[in-house]
Amino acid sequence: MTKLTSSAAKGYDNRWKKARIVWLQANPFCVECRKVGLVVPATVVDHVKPHRLGQAIESGDPDRITAARRLFWDRTNWQSLCKPCHDSYKQRVEKSGEPGCSLDGIPHNASHHWNRT
Repeated sequence: MTKLTSSAAKGYDNRWKKARIVWLQANPFCVECRKVGLVVPATVVDHVKPHRLGQAIESGDPDRITAARRLFWDRTNWQSLCKPCHDSYKQRVEKSGEPGCSLDGIPHNASHHWNRT
């Protein structure tokens, strides 16, 4: 099985580039920065839920590829982020889960050992 290396092979092709521009024109500010009262221009269209299209294509499973493509193009799964938020906060969340806890002290990260029953 060949590992996909190019961004175009993972779905980030000319169609994506055009859709990205349109999205950022309509949603120009970083949603994470806005949560803390900052108005910062967004430069990244982020997939809220990771689509894993590259992994799906590598698997060769047609159902997995279809589901990943559907998630990739689902605009309800897109959000605008600035590069620092995408490259730090977002990547950390994808690897470790949502940081912090509720007012009751319960961790937001569903896989945290306190949340296991």
